[in-house]
Amino acid sequence: MVTIASMNSHIAQLGPCIQSGGWVFGSPDGTVKSAVVRWPEGRYTFDMTTPRDPRYAGYRFPAEVIATAVWLYFRFPLSLRMVEEMLAARGIVVSHETVRQWGLKFGREIADRLRRRAPRRGDTWHLDEVVLTIAGKKHYLWRAVDRDGYVLDVLVQSRRDAKAAKRLLRKLLKKQGWAPRVVVTDKLKSYAAAKRDVMPGVEHRQHKGINNRAENSHQPTRRRERPMKRFKSPRQAQRFLSIHDPIANLFHLRRDHRSASNYRAARAQAFASWAEVAGAPLAA
Repeated sequence: MVTIASMNSHIAQLGPCIQSGGWVFGSPDGTVKSAVVRWPEGRYTFDMTTPRDPRYAGYRFPAEVIATAVWLYFRFPLSLRMVEEMLAARGIVVSHETVRQWGLKFGREIADRLRRRAPRRGDTWHLDEVVLTIAGKKHYLWRAVDRDGYVLDVLVQSRRDAKAAKRLLRKLLKKQGWAPRVVVTDKLKSYAAAKRDVMPGVEHRQHKGINNRAENSHQPTRRRERPMKRFKSPRQAQRFLSIHDPIANLFHLRRDHRSASNYRAARAQAFASWAEVAGAPLAA
């Protein structure tokens, strides 16, 4: 059996043969699954690669590299060029455009799988909207979260009226498959008008002070806007956030509500779930 420790030792012994390091991918028991090494000529050697998932057929990089690039881009507030540089530091030379294409293709598939696997969320829905400036024009990001802060859905629209609120509520009912017990919003009158038509039997609480859960849920989007230099179009914003939010939900572990040992166990489970839906583990 080849272990990660022995493989790293072997790579270290290669000394000047390696130009800029490499990655070793392994399982939790320490067994090597694949190795990526950069040689001075710029040629890559992939050893002991795990069986390839059909989704990654035709790609010259191992599934682990692609899955890690997608995870870095959507999990953290990084630009495409930052991810490109982080991969280059480990000897993986790809362009930022390649990372973008990986995110579009595999990010959407991973997000869809995570959404289907997600458990039923809480019966209290918090709704809120925030302004997005896209190409010099105002748009509104409508978001719904449950009482624990998990994002239920997002919708980018050009309007902030009852019609837009109805679209959000109908989308929520269609995706969730059930109506909530309570809907919490701020004092925007469009919510009350939309709820009367779409969810007449649901309790509605309107107060700015009790809707902090939804208002705080916009913070990750604001952090992402900076390295991305704002969204370029409503379609791009909708597409990115539809991928970003299910991945963020997977790693939304509520650290302040767990002991250290429980948090580490939950985090390990999140990584295992990622490997299952992505078809490859993250780089060790």
